[in-house]
Amino acid sequence: MKIGYIGLGKMGLNMVSRLLEQGVDVVAYNKTPTATKEAVEFGATGAYSLTELAEKLEDHTTVWLMVPHFAVDDVLEELTPLLNDGAIVIDGGNSYYEESRRRNKALAEKGIRYLDCGVSGGPEGARNGACCMIGGDKEAFGALEELFKKISAPDAYGYFGPSGAGHFVKMVHNGIEYGMMQAIAEGFDIMKHHCDYTLDLEKVADVYNHESVITSRLIGWLKSGYGTFGQDLSEVPGSAAASGEGKWTIDLAHKISIPDKVIHEAYNSRVKSQKKPSYQGKIIQTLRNQFGGHPIEKKEIIS
Repeated sequence: MKIGYIGLGKMGLNMVSRLLEQGVDVVAYNKTPTATKEAVEFGATGAYSLTELAEKLEDHTTVWLMVPHFAVDDVLEELTPLLNDGAIVIDGGNSYYEESRRRNKALAEKGIRYLDCGVSGGPEGARNGACCMIGGDKEAFGALEELFKKISAPDAYGYFGPSGAGHFVKMVHNGIEYGMMQAIAEGFDIMKHHCDYTLDLEKVADVYNHESVITSRLIGWLKSGYGTFGQDLSEVPGSAAASGEGKWTIDLAHKISIPDKVIHEAYNSRVKSQKKPSYQGKIIQTLRNQFGGHPIEKKEIIS
């Protein structure tokens, strides 16, 4: 099995490492050559242009994109003329599902098959087994199911339907994530500031994460965050950043008249925290750092 891999950020480099360990031959490219050289050190074949990547793939024309959603079209514009008829392109980033449908249609007219794959689990998941939500050409998925099996944790991948379905499922996943993180932030804010007890919140998170109803990776990451930054989270900004998926989810909910109070309010809390930082914002930023490797610094929200 041989694939091209474009985009070697935190997620990309970790996923390339996993694929190499799983016996996949990877031709890796990044706009920044230093990242490509790092992938080569892991055992990948380096490519320092998209033309070189296509040449080194030869007839193995499967390419995985792990670039920001706003960069996908630019990459495709340069890449697709280099690919053979019948090639498969996988968008592993968090693109808006309607954009994936548009891209699928445009590429199909050029004889190229397109799969959209939402990936969850952060850099740790990319390295040790991600969760993959896939949509697009069903035959292309069938041809590459073994690849998805190698990328994913056990039983952590699924094909969900026509073009856009994978990114749609991942978009809603992130909306749900917003609500869950906000509930955790509110609860721990109450325990820190609004009761008669001086609680060890790291210990609370640890106990919660042993067979309670809310046992979860998020609670575990909060415990880890308290261990790293201390209970006051004094080094962590209280302005919680957000990526686009939460906003995409609430916009769609409004469009189809589905109540979305929890997700909407969770998103609004992040918007408000940009002007009025809070301990809840610190908790959300801590969680984002722990599961996604997001830096502990103030970031403006993407609306």
